[in-house]
Amino acid sequence: MQPEALVALFDRQAPGYDRQWAGMSAIRDCMFLLLEPLLAGLPDDARVLCVGVGTGQELVHLARIRPGWHFVAVDPSGAMIEACRARAQDEGFAGRCRFHHGFLDALPGEAPFDAATCFLVSQFLVDRPARVALFADIAARLQPGGLLASSDLAAETTSPGYAVLLPAWLRMMAMADVTPDAIRRSREAYQRDVGVLPPAEVTAILHDGGFEQCVQFFQAGLIHAWVSRSRA
Repeated sequence: MQPEALVALFDRQAPGYDRQWAGMSAIRDCMFLLLEPLLAGLPDDARVLCVGVGTGQELVHLARIRPGWHFVAVDPSGAMIEACRARAQDEGFAGRCRFHHGFLDALPGEAPFDAATCFLVSQFLVDRPARVALFADIAARLQPGGLLASSDLAAETTSPGYAVLLPAWLRMMAMADVTPDAIRRSREAYQRDVGVLPPAEVTAILHDGGFEQCVQFFQAGLIHAWVSRSRA
């Protein structure tokens, strides 16, 4: 899917996005639980870059647990970034945030960040060099040794196991009250518009993008998450 079409899709989905996926929030919450100790060593006044922040779920979680952190939230969807801004205002931490409507490469340069998040974003770049370039841009904006927490859909799609896992994943979505239309779109997207790669290949892309110590710390169904460090 071309970037413009992807942005338009998320603009349309923004008003009901959190409601649509609410039934699968346990996966996100478990990932966040495991993420907290991995970020525990960051400074009390850390600056965190949130790439593809969407409606701001990770932003809210991190702002609640670390009241001294400041954030730059980036998303190319205007509707998503406005939903994120509204959520930050409702939660009372908007003063610790800056919101950038646009792609990461258009974000003005500034002092390096201590950490970054990039959840379920790079999978939409089906061209490998573009995916590497995204992570390289994030790495360039981090302190040497800065942390990146990232997640993507990942699987060995040619393996017999995927023929078991994918239908189970789609059934779970149905059990979580995701609409049939959204499930149909997801199944079609996995074949055409989402780069569902083997976990080892996603790790290799992170490495090629300038990260080391890339450790997978979470998996739930097709969702895998990594914590990595930018090279010194």
